[in-house]
Amino acid sequence: MAKRRVKLAELQLAIVQVLWDREEATVAEVRAALEPKRSLAHTTIATMLSKMELQGYVTHRNEGRVNVYRPRLKRDAVSRTMVSDLADRLFHGDLTQMVAHLLADADVTAEELSQLKQLIADHEKELRDGR
Repeated sequence: MAKRRVKLAELQLAIVQVLWDREEATVAEVRAALEPKRSLAHTTIATMLSKMELQGYVTHRNEGRVNVYRPRLKRDAVSRTMVSDLADRLFHGDLTQMVAHLLADADVTAEELSQLKQLIADHEKELRDGR
């Protein structure tokens, strides 16, 4: 699938997360995985999966009379797109302000801070090396 900015609605994201976790699932399996947080009709999930397939977000294969769906979207690509969109909308693209907000509102462990520092150091090296 060509790279594009994918904006998933809340239910679409919940459905694709089930598919990412399971790799593939039937409508009934998706519905069961979304319960009890979301009490949705079987037809609602089926309709949403059909629409998502038309959008290129999922694909399916037939197993008898049952459709088995799997995601066509990569988790990291969707995460990047949605985080970038959030940064643009809430922080006007100011990454420093976004990270400061996240750090202020989270219980960050010393290990997590160490990992963040390493990520920053790796990114600095990539910038220096011209990648």
